[in-house]
Amino acid sequence: MRIQLAQQPDADALLGRSPLALLLGMLLDQQIPMEWAFAGPYTIEARMGRDLDAAAIASYEPSEFEALLAAKPAVHRYPRAMAGRIQLLAAYLVEHYDGSADGIWTDVDDGAELLRRLLALPGFGKQKAQIFLALLGKQLGVRPRGWREAAGPYGEEGVHRSVADVVDPDSLAKVREAKQEAKRAAK
Repeated sequence: MRIQLAQQPDADALLGRSPLALLLGMLLDQQIPMEWAFAGPYTIEARMGRDLDAAAIASYEPSEFEALLAAKPAVHRYPRAMAGRIQLLAAYLVEHYDGSADGIWTDVDDGAELLRRLLALPGFGKQKAQIFLALLGKQLGVRPRGWREAAGPYGEEGVHRSVADVVDPDSLAKVREAKQEAKRAAK
């Protein structure tokens, strides 16, 4: 299945071929529109002038990496804070998975273990970890035993709750509707 989260062909192609790009997009997916967040890794890669690489990101001079994210148009609404979070995540990947983002999920025995690994990532709370787990299962075929249960409500089939359910512009609109409805119901 082709990833269509950024709704830009080149950015989506990167998300489809780079597990690190997909993970960074998920990290960036807060307080900005989803498409902007998932286009962020493509922008970062272009500004770095090289393929995304966790070791290279982790070793960047922090002020230079902040400037890279803050250059217009900024990668995120809060580019300096997100630069720090991205570098922390990259350093974690280098330390625990030899810099390989897909090392998080390639050898897991079950969904609960995958959720634990995702929860250990800097910048990933329960909701973000469950949504990413659902994204892996629904769109990338990463389906260890019990993955739907570990993903909570985001793992349910036939729903439009999160980025895990976005496969085209129509499903994006349905996810947005569901989120707006949830906000109205919470008031």
